[in-house]
Amino acid sequence: MGKKNKHAPDAIPLGDILKVVLQPDRSEGSFELTRIWQVWDRAVGPVIAENARPAGFKGKILLVYANSSPWLQQLQFLKEDIIQKLNDDAGEQLVADIKFKVGTW
Repeated sequence: MGKKNKHAPDAIPLGDILKVVLQPDRSEGSFELTRIWQVWDRAVGPVIAENARPAGFKGKILLVYANSSPWLQQLQFLKEDIIQKLNDDAGEQLVADIKFKVGTW
């Protein structure tokens, strides 16, 4: 009892793992997507937030998954307003365009 398993790898401190995971240069758009997730529900409101979610970034183009074709159509009509609200709420010009796709999150 109390013996250390010689075959188990040494534990890595959680702080070291978080430094790697939270590096700002991890992948294209990861920082921007994090910012969008922070403001999404507030910017778009609860009804849209229940039916659409941000999924990724390519440059300043945000990919958003809608849960159905009718929602995708509705979001197309609201696209300019959503872009404006997201950028206003984020306090910076993160989104220049949005591409909508039907998908799950």
